[in-house]
Parts: sequence; C-alpha cells; structure tokens
Amino acid sequence: MANYTGINHLAMATGDMDTTVRFWRDLLGMRLVAGLGRPGYRHYFFEITDRDMIAFFEWDGVEPIPEKDHGVPVRGPTAFDHVSFGVAGPDDLWEIKDRLEAAGFWVSEVVDHGFIHSVYSFDPNNIPIEFSVVVERYDVHRTPAMVDSRPTATAREGAEPQPGKWPLVTRPTPLEEREVYEGEGEKVIAFLQGRGKED
Repeated sequence: MANYTGINHLAMATGDMDTTVRFWRDLLGMRLVAGLGRPGYRHYFFEITDRDMIAFFEWDGVEPIPEKDHGVPVRGPTAFDHVSFGVAGPDDLWEIKDRLEAAGFWVSEVVDHGFIHSVYSFDPNNIPIEFSVVVERYDVHRTPAMVDSRPTATAREGAEPQPGKWPLVTRPTPLEEREVYEGEGEKVIAFLQGRGKED
C-alpha cells in the first residue's frame, strides 16, 4: 500500500481572492505559501501544516455557494459537506472561536463529539468549515470505534484495508517510462531557484 502523508491540498473556488486571503491568512493565520495566476485565473495555496494546504482557484463569475449547515442531509448531486481542520489543543480551539466571533463571523458553541471537540463556521465563500481538537484519552487512530448500529457489510470487515478486493497490479510502470508532464508550476520553481521575481 502507498504511504500517505496527509492531505497535500484541498482545492476550493472563490470569486474574491482578496477576501479569501484576508480570511485564511490574516484571520486564521494560515501562511500564503504559493500563488499562480494570469488574467482570469488565480490559484493560491495556504499552509495548514508543514505538509497540508488548502488552495483556492479564483475564476471570474464564481459566487459564494448557498449556505448549508454542516452534516444536514441533502438530496441530488453532491460531493462535499464540510472540511475539518485539526488544532493542537483546546486553547487553539477557543482562540479560533474568539477570533471568528470578533471578526463578525457566525461560529457555533464548542461541541463534544466524544473523541473530538469542535466548533463550526463558514468562510466568506460559505464553505462550511470545522475546527477540531482530539480528546487525548480517546484515540480512534489507535483503537478504531465502529458504533453504527447497522454498519454496511463492507464496514463490518474492519478498519484495515482488505486484500483481494481490487485487481492486483500486474505491470508496475518501469522507471524508464515514468514521465512527468509540465503543469502550471514552472514560475514557482523559477522563483524558488532564484531566477524569478515577485510581480
């Protein structure tokens, strides 16, 4: 199995990058670590941890999504409910709650989910966000907990990946065939190598 390091980035969309930067960088304290752009397009990355980021595309005509409360069921096409950001300790959770309230954003009370405590809010694009702190004495990573009274058949197989459920790789891509195609990042690389300059 592949070794995962976290979420490299979540990619969201905005029609107002300045307001988005003010919220994620200046209010929540996530550094703006990369920015790509040209007329009609921007793609900015904010650092959550030294391995995880949230990114925003800015496209002309994007509007905030309709506000939808976290975890409330919907019908029809949907792919996303909310994103939760882990914080280091209870003081961090209360600091975020206080900062959001001081800035005039709605924020929930602290909610006890047993293994995490959370607050809920929305960013300026109406993206539902949550901030969570782990309750140290209840570690579901160490001891997974399935308390669904009627878990799906597949979930009843347990927490660990189940071998034999998908076809095996019969021909791994040889090193000489591994080709990486150019994307949007050549200007970032040039900047990091000292050949570029900030505009």
